Amino acid sequence: MRMLRCWIEAMRLRTLPVSLAGVIYAAGLGVATWRFRIEPVVMCLVFALLAQIASNFANEYYDFKAGLDKAGRVGPRRGVTEGDITPGAMKAATYFTLGAACVVGCLLVALYGAWWMYPVGVLTALGVVAYSAGPYPLSRNGFGEVAVVCFFGIVPVCLTYWLESGGVMAWWIFAASVGIGLMGANVLIVNNYRDADDDRVVGKRTLAVRLGRGPVGWIYLMNGFLAVILTLPEWLAISPAWWIVPGIYLVGHCALYVMLVKRKGSALNPLLGMTAMLMLVYAAGFCIMAVACA
Repeated sequence: MRMLRCWIEAMRLRTLPVSLAGVIYAAGLGVATWRFRIEPVVMCLVFALLAQIASNFANEYYDFKAGLDKAGRVGPRRGVTEGDITPGAMKAATYFTLGAACVVGCLLVALYGAWWMYPVGVLTALGVVAYSAGPYPLSRNGFGEVAVVCFFGIVPVCLTYWLESGGVMAWWIFAASVGIGLMGANVLIVNNYRDADDDRVVGKRTLAVRLGRGPVGWIYLMNGFLAVILTLPEWLAISPAWWIVPGIYLVGHCALYVMLVKRKGSALNPLLGMTAMLMLVYAAGFCIMAVACA
């Protein structure tokens, strides 16, 4: 049971809503435009979950190999660093999970996609590893948030909608995908805001280290408002009560910002899950509203 708990912790369940939200939002877009198909959406959900778990495993393994984690860290427990999971087991789990995601992705493209999606899938798989490894790890050089906007916003929203709609795309879908990505980036901002002091010591140049906690806190706040602005056209199109869910989101977002700037250390850990869940509530609320108004 203890070993199972260690692996569950390594999956970082608090952050997994980030991978679900983009696909769920795209499902709502499909419903709103009468192009929803459940099979590709379900397969996209499975792919997104596997890809994020693989990314979380890779982050733990490669940060350990680079000496960037230490026992007793402020953030959630790292099984490899604490000696609960061997580095070899974590590396194997990383590439097994990534391989499973690739199998699902290839099947998804073969059934519903087009040839150009295979290179996109390859780039996504490389991004899972390049986030934490490679000659220029994105997570250690201040580009982690950009990667999240791309791989947890633009890719899942645009590709899921393309797959369920049979090849339809529009500028407003791309704009919405960036908005969802900004919500996801806020989860990483909380993580890096919390770890800024430790990261600075080991030479990990996250955005919070480069800019400082004050500016990054403002970025967190602005991301939420910009995300709502970018997704607003869809809300206006589907419901006369377009303001309800965005309003709830912004109230919750502002409350989380206040907690972010007032808390320190391990007290920030709950904000990871709360920021991710708020993102999921926004996406699910859009999907439910689209169904109700269809």
